[in-house]
Amino acid sequence: MSQKPKPSHGLAACPGCAEPLDSGDRFCGACGYDLSAVPAAGIGPDRPTVAIGTPVNWPDAPPREPGSLSTVTQHPGDLPGTDSGGHDLPAAPAPTGDFELAAPDPRAAVRVDDPVPVPGVAPGAAPASVSAQAQAQAQQAPASGAAHGDGLCVACRAGRVDTDGYCENCGHAQPRERDHMERELGGVAAVSDRGLRHHRNEDAFAVSATTLADGSPATLAVVCDGVSSATRPDEASAAAAEAAGAALCAALPRGTHPQQAMHEAIVAASEAVNSLAEKAADGEPHRNAPACTIVGSVVADGLLVVGWVGDSRAYWVPDDRTAPAARLTEDDSWAAQMVAAGLMNEAEAYADERAHAITGWLGADAYELDPHTAAFKPDRSGVVVVCTDGLWNYAEGPEDMARVVPADAADRPLHGARVLVGHALDGGGHDNITVALVPFAVPPQGAGSA
Repeated sequence: MSQKPKPSHGLAACPGCAEPLDSGDRFCGACGYDLSAVPAAGIGPDRPTVAIGTPVNWPDAPPREPGSLSTVTQHPGDLPGTDSGGHDLPAAPAPTGDFELAAPDPRAAVRVDDPVPVPGVAPGAAPASVSAQAQAQAQQAPASGAAHGDGLCVACRAGRVDTDGYCENCGHAQPRERDHMERELGGVAAVSDRGLRHHRNEDAFAVSATTLADGSPATLAVVCDGVSSATRPDEASAAAAEAAGAALCAALPRGTHPQQAMHEAIVAASEAVNSLAEKAADGEPHRNAPACTIVGSVVADGLLVVGWVGDSRAYWVPDDRTAPAARLTEDDSWAAQMVAAGLMNEAEAYADERAHAITGWLGADAYELDPHTAAFKPDRSGVVVVCTDGLWNYAEGPEDMARVVPADAADRPLHGARVLVGHALDGGGHDNITVALVPFAVPPQGAGSA
């Protein structure tokens, strides 16, 4: 659960309404009680994601070409690690196809209200995209099993759930609304869980199956993590996931290149989160504005595209586990900045209490909207793991993630996502947990590529 600057109040419950509190909450999530006047308590054993509390003199940013996407567009060569063939990623930016990326207005929102022809979808029908919050509110069943559509207890996976929401076998109360959400659609799947320590789930996701302009299939997933020290973080993550998923579903069938579409989707998500602050009113729309992180992936026509802002991540895990896995994103965090600037090595940076302080997020009070995108062309089949830090805190390295991803995750993505959420719960479930799995299949020989 990502967080901006926050003090620790040392309270177990809100003084105003008795709602359970996390140690670093600045406002009560139920009644909005201001906890900033409470004396700070000592730092506990957990190190949740927080934002920088003291100014840091960062090194100057690298020069940017005027025609680049808004600020900096990340390329595979910008990230440490190996490609799916086991080779070191090139030091120079790697080409991602024969295309040019136009330079859009960095603050322009993507219009998604115009009808887009999608095969199999009637004119005027909703696109094949469902955010986690919309699923919970509408009680929609996913393509392969609802959140508890099989009627089994999420705790023991053996007992049936009675009409009161309790397991007839172990008595476990079943999660309600956003506590636990699942969705599988067109071969892509996602699962979100409140975890074991937090009183609500502030994560959200959207998964979609659509087509490119030539009719070839495309799958995508977006995962957002609410900034818990901001107001209404659950609304921020839901708005961002919904807007980004809708923007991608609108742009891809129009022929927009997937990397450009991902950039536009993050801009649309940012505008959606900003609008929540504008509606907060009382003359100070940017004070402690709703905020969240975002990470997304698109798989289409042999291309794997990721985009992100914040510390939610995407990993590449090949089906052949003798080949190395790779992390596809670089955190917007204090530790990542220290390592990139050469001021600390990775071990030193991540041992610091400020390691998970985020330096980028979506929200009206963000320093700057700086969407990162990267495009890859794996030479073998595998799966993309798109997740919040509620999962990667328990499988941080690419090799760690590959060990916990089931071998059949590409064929059974919903099952794989459930296993990964279970891994985080078994590890302690200190945070909200959200993971989406997007299978990647190598195009047949002779097939075109983006």
